[in-house]
Amino acid sequence: MPPRQSDRRVVLGLRANWQQFALLALVNAFVGGMVGLERSIMPVLARDEFGIASKTAAVSFIASFGLAKALANLFAGRLSERYGRKRLLVTGWLFGLPVPIIIILAPAWSWVIGANLLLGINQGLTWSMTVNMKVDLVGPRSRGFALGVNEAAGYLSVAAAAYLSGIIAEGYGLRPEPFYLGIAFASLGLALSLLAVRDTASHVRLEATRHPVSVAAVSLGASFAETARQPRLFGVSQAGFVNNLNDGLAWGIFPLYFASHGLSLERIALLASLYPLLWGALQPLTGWASDQLGRRPLVVVGMLLQGLAIAIVGATSQFEGWLVAVSLLGAGTALVYPTLLAAIGDEVHPEARASFIGVYRFWRDSGAAAGALAAGAVADVFGFRPAIQLVAVATVCSGVVAAMTMSRATFGRPLEVSP
Repeated sequence: MPPRQSDRRVVLGLRANWQQFALLALVNAFVGGMVGLERSIMPVLARDEFGIASKTAAVSFIASFGLAKALANLFAGRLSERYGRKRLLVTGWLFGLPVPIIIILAPAWSWVIGANLLLGINQGLTWSMTVNMKVDLVGPRSRGFALGVNEAAGYLSVAAAAYLSGIIAEGYGLRPEPFYLGIAFASLGLALSLLAVRDTASHVRLEATRHPVSVAAVSLGASFAETARQPRLFGVSQAGFVNNLNDGLAWGIFPLYFASHGLSLERIALLASLYPLLWGALQPLTGWASDQLGRRPLVVVGMLLQGLAIAIVGATSQFEGWLVAVSLLGAGTALVYPTLLAAIGDEVHPEARASFIGVYRFWRDSGAAAGALAAGAVADVFGFRPAIQLVAVATVCSGVVAAMTMSRATFGRPLEVSP
């Protein structure tokens, strides 16, 4: 694809595009804040204000969120290729605006589930676009670092919002005060996206000129088929699914598990925020390391470390032990999270990248719904600890599969894919 005349001054790279890159990192911080509000208080809100006794029912909001986000991720890539990244980013914020208001006013738990459907769409569209736009801006060589910064901005904000919402809830109650933060996050995110963010279509066209074959017509079905057929893509996607299965467990089951041992909301908030804090803070380093060392070593080590951390959570009843475990879980997730996204970018043509990232994010975020529901169901029947240890075993197995299927990084030399 030859560059357009308007593309002549476009340059790939972090230094050349640092202002838009930094702006997108700030936007993604507001995206992360929206979901961080729920991480420490929502399961307790279900139990205390809505009388939800079943663990499966209590985590149903995660299932609605995860499925909506997965589907939004799936279609976001194709829609952004057709309509532009910026339009999808703004649309995502329009879905997010009513979420905190609905939760504040909700007379029944079904309203909260509905609000989380909207939140899932918000997260799928906005986070997908900040990922794709950063990858568009920096080009292949700094892809891991760029995604590390993006995910760091999002998950540091998740951690901060999780901690702040728990502190506010401890002092003022579970509703409405913690969710005032959400109104601010959504308003600021929408304003920046609408007024300051620029689309990155010209950067995609420029990178595409470096590849001899245009694959812009690759269909969503073909993207799914290639993901299943290519061992490298399958290895990445299964690791992403299990990684977020862990997150569904940590988000939905861990707060209830900690509360069952008498922990206060403030201490639950600390544990709920420490995990994404380390996950976020370490990602620029781990993303950079994956650019230097390759994707597979970081993914394998990260999945095994996550499995160990989850096993420790289920094996101890002490706050200090949980502090160690959630710290290890955050570190393991940091090794995996930007690396998997970068690996998808390595493997496919730039013009098909958004679609393949969408398919990967579909499988990854489906894992959150699956983890919350499966762990909730097992916890209802057998108790918290068997549910937690089952997920630990699944995580170790996923690390073994990644070791067997993922290749060394290709750094911009993509697989050939069929339209």
